[in-house]
Amino acid sequence: MMRYVLPAVVVLALATMAPAQDWAKARLEKSPRHGEWVKVKHGDREVPSFVVYPEVKDKAPAVVVIHEIFGLTEWPRLVCDQLAEAGFIAIAPDLLAGVGPKGGGTDALGGGDAVRKAILSLPPDQVTADLTACVDYVAKLPACTGTVSVAGFCWGGGQAFRFATNNKTVKAAFVFYGTGPESEADLNRIGIPVYGFYGGNDNRINATIPKSKELMKSAGKMYDPVVYEGAGHGFLRAGEAPDANDANKKAKDEAWKRWKELLKKL
Repeated sequence: MMRYVLPAVVVLALATMAPAQDWAKARLEKSPRHGEWVKVKHGDREVPSFVVYPEVKDKAPAVVVIHEIFGLTEWPRLVCDQLAEAGFIAIAPDLLAGVGPKGGGTDALGGGDAVRKAILSLPPDQVTADLTACVDYVAKLPACTGTVSVAGFCWGGGQAFRFATNNKTVKAAFVFYGTGPESEADLNRIGIPVYGFYGGNDNRINATIPKSKELMKSAGKMYDPVVYEGAGHGFLRAGEAPDANDANKKAKDEAWKRWKELLKKL
């Protein structure tokens, strides 16, 4: 199984980012949609996951949302709510389940460096197993059509790309400002389209796009990256914050529009 390791420079850069998400929490609390916590089980492991359902008449496709390096905070849960608003079931697992004190997850770790350190120490096989269990769980929900895709942000974006090499049941992977696998052997296992979303002012990540394009092309796989000029790393979240700049707002709007259009075609 491929191991995904973030370069030291990426870890240091991420350590300086501290998202304040009170605004996301407030929006979640006002949502009219049904969101709930569930425990996704596989083997002896339980993964607390947040699920939001759309208000629709018929069955809906689903999206597995992989959180940032900050863990399962309010913002990825808000993403689930926004996906449900667009007509999709969305589930976001806390991949730090069991890592915190007394077996807790993101909340138990208290945020900051403890969360980032814990995430970078997660066993890749465990991450894959957790995501696979979430895919299986949501696909079997009575309200789901059985069509499931995966999306991730920052650290989660890299994990979404990696998951595409390990799972043949999801229909697409949506990689938001995450790096790709570097082994052609791993990429040869991909059987789904991979769509990338990147901020123009994020060369730390964007410098890896040409290699991903080359490797995916060589492997005969579909990879479609789009760079939103002027936007920074984490623009989908930053573009919604009260202090968002114009470039991040614009990129956020354009990325959401593209993402929803792609989801509807699956």
